[in-house]
Amino acid sequence: MSLNERVALVTGGSRGIGRAICLRLAELGATVVVNYVSRPDAADETVAIIEKAGGKALTCRFNVADGKEVQAGVKEILANFGQIDILVNNAGITRDGLIAMMKEESWDQVLDTNLKGAYHCIKAVSRSMMKKRWGRIITITSVIGFAGNAGQANYAAAKAGLAGLTRSVARELASRGITANGVAPGYIDTDMTRGLPEAVTEKILSEIPMNSLGTPEDVAGAVAYLASDEARYVTGQFIHVNGGMFMG
Repeated sequence: MSLNERVALVTGGSRGIGRAICLRLAELGATVVVNYVSRPDAADETVAIIEKAGGKALTCRFNVADGKEVQAGVKEILANFGQIDILVNNAGITRDGLIAMMKEESWDQVLDTNLKGAYHCIKAVSRSMMKKRWGRIITITSVIGFAGNAGQANYAAAKAGLAGLTRSVARELASRGITANGVAPGYIDTDMTRGLPEAVTEKILSEIPMNSLGTPEDVAGAVAYLASDEARYVTGQFIHVNGGMFMG
């Protein structure tokens, strides 16, 4: 697979799954724009890793939950490169809590970032993709959006909403040479999961047929495929990267 001469925007690309996606796309030849909000040091580190390996990357700060910031960020990227060929909607947050006690603020924050943020980004890049008649929109959903999870009603609702958004966008843009797909990770070995109590981790592993957590690179591999020419006839689909935890 080759992504030479492609420009990829990865939201939330400074660490974890987002960083792995940035590194993989750069390895395949894409120029990568690493989006971040609050960790410029981590974003700069991601760029440094890519450049050390001979790739091209730069950072761009904007909050996906803020439509005006997204528009300004995309405008800046287009001014620099003239194109955005690949959009990876990866930015996301959690504000867990049982629904009976969940604050409305926690609901709104998760929906605004995880779901509305993808809407902002897709809207901002779609016109330039349509003009070029080529584009890849890849959204990181979650096993939680398909299976649900106690204490994560807001997160599950947002991630489930991304599935409907992705399928609708796929139908709208297919005739313009643009595909829209999703990758749904299960439990991935990141800083977040490493902080879980041992008993919680053991329970999670007992529910995964492969009996192990996934890696950020597992997710990045699926994204790379969907971003490539090899996936030109794949749209409105979801790749589940979860070790068999959910089979849909």
